Amino acid sequence: MDEEKLKSVLESLLLVSGEPVKISKLAKITRERVSEVENALMELEVEYLGRKRGIIIIKKGGKVQLATNPDNASFVNGLVESDLKGDLSRASLEVLSVIAYKEPIARSGIEAIRGVNSSFILRNLLMRGLIEKVEEAENKRRHLYRISLDFLKKLGLKSVEELPDYEKISKDERIDSVQKISL
Repeated sequence: MDEEKLKSVLESLLLVSGEPVKISKLAKITRERVSEVENALMELEVEYLGRKRGIIIIKKGGKVQLATNPDNASFVNGLVESDLKGDLSRASLEVLSVIAYKEPIARSGIEAIRGVNSSFILRNLLMRGLIEKVEEAENKRRHLYRISLDFLKKLGLKSVEELPDYEKISKDERIDSVQKISL
């Protein structure tokens, strides 16, 4: 693919991911050589810095991620603080419910149930202290999500089993089969 298209695809992939992505994985997805992907990422870095854009590219250990421009930190902090103090969105409540009834669950399982990317919502719930991220026992590179003790405290519950219809919903095999397909 031409250079401009590759840069556009890389921007989209990094935006949707919300987490660091291996450059080799980006090369595999785009069907381009690693060197081509690295060159396109370098050009994006220069473009972002030269135009004083709101995003930057950060690299570490063969991984790359989009991040906010440090010059805009006070504005970003204002947004994050308002998100943390405000009410939970409908989507956040949906993700929280999935985690509460299906914990521990991987992001891919949550997204299979909801049908949409949930990485930004997960980040928000983590920052609020309502969920926690733990390593999966069999695959240390993958994380699972579960509700936190703060979640239980805020709802006045002693355990997740006290959630409405917990036994029925947590054992719903239709939801489990959707999750297993995505993993």
